[in-house]
Amino acid sequence: MLKTRVIPTLLWKQFGLVKGVGFDSWRRVGPVLPAIKVYNQREVDELILVDITAVINNSDPDYESINDFGRDCFIPLTFGGGIRHIDQVQVLLRAGVDKVSLNTSLYEKPDLVTQIAKRHGTQCVVASLDVRSEGSGWKCFSRSGTLDTGKDVIAWAKEVEDRGAGEILLTSIERDGTFQGYDLKLVEAVVSAVSIPVIASGGAGNYQHMVEAVRDAGASAVAAASIFHFTELTPAGAKQALAEAKILVRKAYKPA
Repeated sequence: MLKTRVIPTLLWKQFGLVKGVGFDSWRRVGPVLPAIKVYNQREVDELILVDITAVINNSDPDYESINDFGRDCFIPLTFGGGIRHIDQVQVLLRAGVDKVSLNTSLYEKPDLVTQIAKRHGTQCVVASLDVRSEGSGWKCFSRSGTLDTGKDVIAWAKEVEDRGAGEILLTSIERDGTFQGYDLKLVEAVVSAVSIPVIASGGAGNYQHMVEAVRDAGASAVAAASIFHFTELTPAGAKQALAEAKILVRKAYKPA
């Protein structure tokens, strides 16, 4: 049985990290590299780093900076932002990235998922689905949550799996940064529709929210940003809470 992962998310905007509510990322958190070094010490399972301006600016990934980050990151690193063709992936992997996360290019160039999976393996490509509720279901958005793609999340999750995605990063835009908890109905619906791991994202406010996402909704991993940036809660504490709920984690930390 796979062990549950706890994954901090870092949103990179120009010169540093930011975080807000509902994808309105206005609050500055600090520089990227010190944050990576802190998480190295905390022995988190993975890190997700997303350049939230690359797609809006139609720019390539900042390879020089990513190379600097990769040199100092000793845990698996997933990078997203500005990835539009297969050759970029090779450069990112050489810079120290372990996986690439695709969002906007999923809709604009869906064959890219298959290309990456064939060249580098399905484990290398993460399908990032940013969604809002609509009626009794959910619709997918691209371009940092600004463009309604018209895609139903359940149908699209199945399609990206068929195209070769190794896992899904599932983010509720409405819950993002609210501390109100993950959208458990959304997570459960997508988990039930696919056979690949689903990372729950958007809304974590306490450890119990993470337990619920895994125990009740079936998530394989939990991603979070605000609670690690703006509260005293830690990835170690999250792992301890999951372990106490009889959920397997990669390492169960004891409180200091």
